[in-house]
Amino acid sequence: MHDAISNHQDGEKSYEQKTAWVYLLNLGFYFIPLFFMQDQWLKITIALVLLIPFIWGYFWAYSSNADNAIYPISLMLACAIIGTPFTSGTISLFSFVCFFIGFFYPLKNTIISFICICILLFALNSVVDTVGYYFAFYGIGISLGVGVFGIIEQNRQRIIRQQKRSQDEITNLATALERERIARDLHDIMGHNLSSIALKAELASKLLVANQAEQAQIQLNQLSDIARESLSQIRQTVSNFKHKGLNACLPALSQSLRDKGMEVIIEGETPLLTELAESQLTLILTELFNNCLKHSAADRVRLTFSDEPTQISINFTQNTRVINVTEGNGLKGIRERIALLSGSIKYQCSPQFSLTIDLPNQLNQLNQLNQLNQQDG
Repeated sequence: MHDAISNHQDGEKSYEQKTAWVYLLNLGFYFIPLFFMQDQWLKITIALVLLIPFIWGYFWAYSSNADNAIYPISLMLACAIIGTPFTSGTISLFSFVCFFIGFFYPLKNTIISFICICILLFALNSVVDTVGYYFAFYGIGISLGVGVFGIIEQNRQRIIRQQKRSQDEITNLATALERERIARDLHDIMGHNLSSIALKAELASKLLVANQAEQAQIQLNQLSDIARESLSQIRQTVSNFKHKGLNACLPALSQSLRDKGMEVIIEGETPLLTELAESQLTLILTELFNNCLKHSAADRVRLTFSDEPTQISINFTQNTRVINVTEGNGLKGIRERIALLSGSIKYQCSPQFSLTIDLPNQLNQLNQLNQLNQQDG
């Protein structure tokens, strides 16, 4: 708690410091009693001079954290106490003090400090030229009211920092997982293709030694094709690191099947997903569409999205049966990506091939969690 209060986000802190002078407009209430002090120039002068260290302490407090805020708050409180015998307008100074106490410190410490200030205001009431306990009661009401705003602002800043940290963690995790995916895919691609290149090069070398130039040329041409295909696969793998999004990729995937003469039907609205979930689902659908393009004899493919409050379902169906499904790198990779999203996968081969992916509705859950946090705050 203490650390959370003392560590402000740089951008937010810079903005607050730039706009800090705006809140000083509340000092207008400090000047009101001075207008009614006729021929009391000494008191007026002292009251105005005290504003100099008070305003300095105010900006000092804005650039402080919970560890050293006690110093500017003490300076501001001292100015308010010293100025009280000269003007009742110091009520506004006490309100600034209460705001910073509420903003910087835990609730228990804040309540104790507020009680002390209430006692102090009652004690100072006797040196103020007001009727009855006007200064004490009015000062307590204003100071505690502004202090509550300080507590609210502290909670708001804490929620913002928590959300920022959560988003940073999600982004870092997504980046790390995507790098692992690229490394895994590159390993699979290059492991197979480099073996083929080495084999073709070795065979071409032996054919040249045997003076079989035409056969060697065939092997070299095949080697060149493998190298170009490897380069294309590497570029595709790396380019997926910054995917265009599910809505941008679906038309291209669908068109690739339509070019082969297949009918593609997409039902339901594409769900709202986290960045990690969208990137992984895009890669999963790319794998499914590519497998269908290369190996399927189907003439119709149906992709259905179902968005429920707690779960998102994606069903991929082609109107032909699959005799046997070998869980090679493709399906294995799909399982790994779904596992990253805490989802599940199930499929059937007949009477037609159908694969269903169930994912938790993370965005909806995050929104509900944020609402609960705000209610608790």
